[in-house]
Amino acid sequence: MHPSRPLGSPNVPNDPSTTAELLTAAKALQRHTPVLRELGQLFAEAGHELYLVGGSVRDALLQRPLTDLDFTTDARPDRVQEVVRRWADGLWDTGIEFGTVGVGKGSERLEITTFRADAYDRVTRNPEVRFGDSLADDLVRRDFTVNAMAVRITADGLGEFHDPLGGLAAIRERMLDTPSTPEVSFGDDPLRMLRAARFVSQLGFDVAPRVRDAMTRMAGELGRITVERVAAELDKTMLGDDPVAGVDLIVQTGLGEVVLPEVGGMRMAIDEHHQHKDVYQHSLTVLQQAIDLEGAGGPDLVLRWAALLHDIGKPATRKHESDGGVSFHHHEVVGAKMTRKRMRALKYSKQMVDDVSQLVYLHLRFHGYGDGKWTDSAVRRYVTDAGPLLERLHKLVRADCTTRNKRRAARLRASYDDLEHRIAELAAKEDLQRVRPDLDGNEIMRILDIPAGPQVGKAWQYLKELRLDRGPLEHDEAVEELQKWWNAQQ
Repeated sequence: MHPSRPLGSPNVPNDPSTTAELLTAAKALQRHTPVLRELGQLFAEAGHELYLVGGSVRDALLQRPLTDLDFTTDARPDRVQEVVRRWADGLWDTGIEFGTVGVGKGSERLEITTFRADAYDRVTRNPEVRFGDSLADDLVRRDFTVNAMAVRITADGLGEFHDPLGGLAAIRERMLDTPSTPEVSFGDDPLRMLRAARFVSQLGFDVAPRVRDAMTRMAGELGRITVERVAAELDKTMLGDDPVAGVDLIVQTGLGEVVLPEVGGMRMAIDEHHQHKDVYQHSLTVLQQAIDLEGAGGPDLVLRWAALLHDIGKPATRKHESDGGVSFHHHEVVGAKMTRKRMRALKYSKQMVDDVSQLVYLHLRFHGYGDGKWTDSAVRRYVTDAGPLLERLHKLVRADCTTRNKRRAARLRASYDDLEHRIAELAAKEDLQRVRPDLDGNEIMRILDIPAGPQVGKAWQYLKELRLDRGPLEHDEAVEELQKWWNAQQ
């Protein structure tokens, strides 16, 4: 990457455009220079090669933010630890069985991995770890050519740029291709097919035709991958700059049949307004519109998942009406159950499952307000049911308006503006975020002279429903209502 030196392998042209790209990448890496020089000197003095590799080089060329730095070396893991032990602020060996040593130096987080030349059993994705003897062996086993570039690290910092597999050309073309044939690459590690979708989302790249063909033919191989790893890749795809493109690649290649069959299944359900090709395309539009509403808070994984999955209950509830229309009654209820089942199968956290499924369940609630006649009680229940998800629900409902009818879209926006105004008005008078009974459990036990138990819970729930219906009550009024309820139970 030093323009005054040979640029690595012969297939890297020493032309002005390449030199300019490498200078730009070197500038992106400039703030890491002290660590690079110190590390380069340590390995040189120990008689070992060291290269910056993979995503670190790719992102420097793309001028993307760099977080962790990845290196590869001919030194074996125990030797790497020896070389850096006195220099590093911290060492981690969680990946050492795969040849990776984690290193902390100040605010820098580094991973140093021994050259690899793995073999795979083609049953699991776990390799038989074999250490390689050359950089070329290491680069050819990587997932995509854009991640198969390296820069020699020396005591002076950045050295020669190595690109034996055409990664720089692939970056210029914004194209994902595999170093070896896709069949070999994906057969070794099927998770790479999902990683392709992630890079499409994160980097705005396309996939080479042969890669897309292999993904389509080999989609079933994803069954070898643990659901935890699948979920991690799906989340990275959803958090990218263009998750719509990533999700669409997953669905169109058949990967979705293995990991998210409900999403591709929406292609069978025609939108009842006939404004979209199908419910699937509508859902992708809602996902994009939800992203557009995220604001300065950055990517919101819960909102994005809810936007993608909000209509997955439609195929199961589709009904052809006598007037020629199509209805999807209670699809939000069915969809919430389907969302919960799928996310549990992918082993998401309980909080994540609860939040996404609750948003799916609530996404149609607003449409009962379409005539602008919601009562205060209904507004309270809307806010209470949403709880901490209220702001996300606002965004999801607004994103779900995809009609091309401008008058109808304006009417829906105005109705939701009015609902938010009503919420704000009530919130100014009442604590809508914490709607609780006017009497607590201790007061209920004292007034009714009963011990702790199920009856106290029933009384508490009755008073909460009363609070939702009528708003805050004076203490004496709440006591009177409680006693009326209690007497009716006897």
